Amino acid sequence: MAETVESTSPAALAGISAVEPLAPCADFPILSREIHGKPLVFLDSAASAQKPRQVLDAMDSFARTSYANIHRGAYTLSEEATAAYEGARKRIARFINARSVREVIYTRNTTEAINLVARTWADANLDEDDVIVLTEMEHHSNIVPWQLAAARTGAHIEYVPVTDEGELDLAAYARILDAMKPKLVALTQMSNVLGTLPPVTEMIAQAHAVGAVVLLDGAQSVPHTAVDVRALDCDFLAFSAHKMLGPSGIGVLWGRRELLEAMPPFLGGGDMIREVRLEGSTWNDLPWKFEAGTPAIIEAVGLGAAVDYLGALGMANVRAHEHALVAYALERLAAVPELRIYGPPAERRGGVVSFTLADIHAHDLATLLDRDGIAVRAGHHCAQPLMERYKLPATARASFYVYSTAAEIDALAEALERARAVFTF
Repeated sequence: MAETVESTSPAALAGISAVEPLAPCADFPILSREIHGKPLVFLDSAASAQKPRQVLDAMDSFARTSYANIHRGAYTLSEEATAAYEGARKRIARFINARSVREVIYTRNTTEAINLVARTWADANLDEDDVIVLTEMEHHSNIVPWQLAAARTGAHIEYVPVTDEGELDLAAYARILDAMKPKLVALTQMSNVLGTLPPVTEMIAQAHAVGAVVLLDGAQSVPHTAVDVRALDCDFLAFSAHKMLGPSGIGVLWGRRELLEAMPPFLGGGDMIREVRLEGSTWNDLPWKFEAGTPAIIEAVGLGAAVDYLGALGMANVRAHEHALVAYALERLAAVPELRIYGPPAERRGGVVSFTLADIHAHDLATLLDRDGIAVRAGHHCAQPLMERYKLPATARASFYVYSTAAEIDALAEALERARAVFTF
């Protein structure tokens, strides 16, 4: 599955190699750090992105001047906090083009958002012999919740294979849909390992044609490209703030209102109730039916600020910037002797490049790169079935974002050549 990179002309490559950050690096305080005496080259944004001052300042200002618990306080601070919390929800709804702000549910992260659907919609709708369709390239968070749901309900899971080139086998997908008429299809919009961008709009339409509900894992896509839930026509979308310049501890589940209305609550407690009596309880309206307990208020403010920041950059610009970087990275890294790149060509890939170098273990490689101030991810990337598919124990992964530059890719390539020399001496 090694990437075959088509040659780019020297003139074109020279143009790409001049790619500057889309967002000012000065907006990101952490990028001024040195690691082991070297300037930080942060190439692990697919795991968690760095935060701009605008997000940090919004959270700090709110905590200093307006923090209080939300919704039930009849005093100024609580009213200000409620307005900030719910105002962020409105901006998130616009960001993904939701039909209603009531379709936007705060969760802790993508993982919790998927588990919410697996514990509510799946438990209420799946029966013995029903089929769930996943793919071999899914993150563990879009596999394990469905395995647990299948164990509870008696449903069966089918997996769409991944080709040697790192793309989904769409013919196999069509056969599975036709033969098994699944109740649910859950798939990623962008692989966190290969960067693969499956044709999800077409896949969603095919799933709906056989009556399936579709959940889209947007953890990697929502931060990096324009995602319009109406145009996609998916039924659920899950994503996390910390991958899109926001804080950790907060994420989002978007769902069709009619589905959310019919689903039972996920957790019980404060704020998700309308009325509690000793004999039983009734539930709050959407979206609060799924938001039990005191929420991550400061973090919601941070997510709202992150959405504002990305909106100002323009998501089309974010995608174009990363496409230029990944095209350059595929060309530049392919020149490193004994380095193998995994996944599809640049035009069908997000800003992620996974690779191996000779027989150097990925963890050893990442440790050596860290000595040069370069941060990359190493391991199975919470995608062990995909690693098994390609008989790999692990890969190293470089991932890019709005603050990444072509010069950082050059630094990575040069450091990889030095690492190779250390291990082949």
